[in-house]
Amino acid sequence: MKKKESALIKLANAIFTILLAVVMAYGLQCYSASTSLKFAQISDAHFYTGEDNTSYKLRAESDKFLDDAIAQVNETPNINFVMFTGDQIDKSFEKELRAFLPHAQKLNYPWYVTFGNHDTCIGGYLTPEVYLKMVHEANPAFDFKKPYYSFSPQKGYKVIVLDTIIRDRLTSNGQIGEEQLKWLDKELDDAGKDTVLIFMHVPVIEPFASASHLLLNANEVRTIIEKHKNPIAVFQGHYHAAKITQHDNVLYVSTPSLVSYPNAFRIIKVSSHRKKVVFDIEYKETRLTNLQKLAKIMVFAANIYSGEETDHSGTFEIKKN
Repeated sequence: MKKKESALIKLANAIFTILLAVVMAYGLQCYSASTSLKFAQISDAHFYTGEDNTSYKLRAESDKFLDDAIAQVNETPNINFVMFTGDQIDKSFEKELRAFLPHAQKLNYPWYVTFGNHDTCIGGYLTPEVYLKMVHEANPAFDFKKPYYSFSPQKGYKVIVLDTIIRDRLTSNGQIGEEQLKWLDKELDDAGKDTVLIFMHVPVIEPFASASHLLLNANEVRTIIEKHKNPIAVFQGHYHAAKITQHDNVLYVSTPSLVSYPNAFRIIKVSSHRKKVVFDIEYKETRLTNLQKLAKIMVFAANIYSGEETDHSGTFEIKKN
């Protein structure tokens, strides 16, 4: 009887050990399959060394807004990178970019730039090549030779930066050429199952209708993006407005300008789990409340730019296929 009891105890212990190993292995798999990434998006800083404002931009206060946003980013722990999504400067002169860069250098985290329509001009000295060279000199980690590029900030994530600027004529519209579209398609193919973060100035989906600002081949760009089924989020600027739209596995996020109402930027945490990717989007207003009140007075229909509450902060899930 004692021998039978001893055998049963040994069998029970063996079964318990196997079950415990399975549970631990599953837990380890879940843990290893869950990774997170945090970044900040600052758009349309329109940095300006002059002392005059426009009808809706407090560009004379651009340095104050920029420094406040940078200070808030630096106060936020564990940020992987910061992306400026175009119109870093208001006028495309070397002296303006040279004045902007020391402010960006205050960031405690790696930072990158996307071209906006105010960043370069036709026939001007501040060409994309000169612009990229100046950014590299101020930020040695930024070593890209083209206005569009990609990199991996962390395993399981891919960043794609697009160039939406038309440079053969004066226009606020945007367009992506055939060569870059083919490159985008290949980059998305090469991403495999990675979570893809796309940054661009002129948006694929407009926050509001503006024939003079839209991306001329937005439908073509959207078709290329949405035919890929991995989790994708697209971060945009240009319209100075807040808007968030989800279409199946693609999240489109438009972020306001620093120098016009609502004077805001975003901090985004992305968490990749076994079966889904979660985007926690935080809408951050600059803390210069008196200037923000003035900026609100200067814009027509402030609610168009601030958007709905659902366009500010929120949690969005994309299922993995």
